[in-house]
Amino acid sequence: MASPVYNIPNLLTYGRILAVPLIVLCFFVEGRLHGSDFARWSALVIFVIASLTDWLDGYLARLWDQSSNIGRMLDPIADKLLVASVLLLMAADGTIAGWTIWAAITILCREILVSGLREYLAALKVSVPVTRIAKWKTTIQMVALAFLLAGPAGDKILPYTTELGIALLWAAALITIYTGYDYFRAGLKHVVTE
Repeated sequence: MASPVYNIPNLLTYGRILAVPLIVLCFFVEGRLHGSDFARWSALVIFVIASLTDWLDGYLARLWDQSSNIGRMLDPIADKLLVASVLLLMAADGTIAGWTIWAAITILCREILVSGLREYLAALKVSVPVTRIAKWKTTIQMVALAFLLAGPAGDKILPYTTELGIALLWAAALITIYTGYDYFRAGLKHVVTE
């Protein structure tokens, strides 16, 4: 029997982590080629595949009863690496700028704070389940990032691609504030009793 470390759900998670440097490399290539649309489209394809593995690895782990400790640990890390790297790339290349940077900061801060809270509560053997609205937040966030990755290349095919990505990013940031508050409200009672 194969080790749970190398089961298919975990391999999908490892693939999502490996997608991060590939997406960054696409932007490095884009910078060298002075705005190569091919590099942006390549980054988008890698991101979309990686995003789909986020849903697929959890689905397969439940379906095949292949949940593992390493999977539970690495899955949220892989998600945060993917989101944070794309947000930083979008800020670095100017796709998001001005006030929209605050939407990105809100999302990044919430991810870090909720991760810290989850880690603290895990030490207390307290689980905070992912809510349905948090899943919607993740979906909207991933769709926003996909539109932003397409950015100027996408604008040539579908006008306002970048603007749509920015609007969805703000929607994700607002839901992020709500879900972050929800997590802290659920976890705070355990924090203050210690």
